[in-house]
Amino acid sequence: MNVHPTAVIDPRAWLASTVTIGPYCVIGENVALGDDCELMSHGVIDGHTQVGSGNRFFPFVSIGCAPQDLKYRGELTRVEIGSDNVFREFVTVHRGTAGGGGVTRIGNRNLLMAYVHVAHDCTLGDDVIMANGATLSGHVEVQDKAIIGAFSAIHQFCRVGAHAFLGGYSVVTRDLLPYSKTSAPRPLGVYGANHLGLERRGFSKEEIAELQAAFRLLCRAKLNTTQALAAIEARHFQSEQVRALVDFIKSSKRGVVK
Repeated sequence: MNVHPTAVIDPRAWLASTVTIGPYCVIGENVALGDDCELMSHGVIDGHTQVGSGNRFFPFVSIGCAPQDLKYRGELTRVEIGSDNVFREFVTVHRGTAGGGGVTRIGNRNLLMAYVHVAHDCTLGDDVIMANGATLSGHVEVQDKAIIGAFSAIHQFCRVGAHAFLGGYSVVTRDLLPYSKTSAPRPLGVYGANHLGLERRGFSKEEIAELQAAFRLLCRAKLNTTQALAAIEARHFQSEQVRALVDFIKSSKRGVVK
């Protein structure tokens, strides 16, 4: 274990023997840090926070502090973080609330760039990228491999679908479709499938073509959502991605961005 002498670590915290703790870091009593985690300098990890292995915390991060929710009264809630995530400078992740399930969860291999904020009761999947200043309000779900552009904000209780790409400076108040390329501000709208991102991740030309056709029916055919879903299902698309897109829309409680 490599711990700088200026670090303040509660003796009741649990640290794996291979962690690195830099100068002026503070670690609370209910924190557990897994193998090969690195906290560079001036970082704070507090609350009931469980961290997996191989995570890197850059200077001035704040992880596991109390949520910014006026209903919070100090009840025992927590943060759970997987493995191999990168938290850049000034990232904030708040623990959950009793009304939201009590847990803020972050999966594996995510990149949270500088000044990203993850509020209480949010859930991030795996391989998510959040660019500088991106903000999640409470209870937001971000599914695997989504990309959220710089200084974008996601409203409470919204979902961001898997493989979605959201352009910078966007404000999202409804669910963001999986596999979509969405941007603002003229106005916020879907610009078809996230073609380049899907191609880079190994999706076949046929799968991407079917998604593009489904997005044309959904967002360009002047059909309402119910009509568009009926038209998509009538086409009998073969790809599981189109089926996942349809299921995502049908399960939406806030409506979807089109």
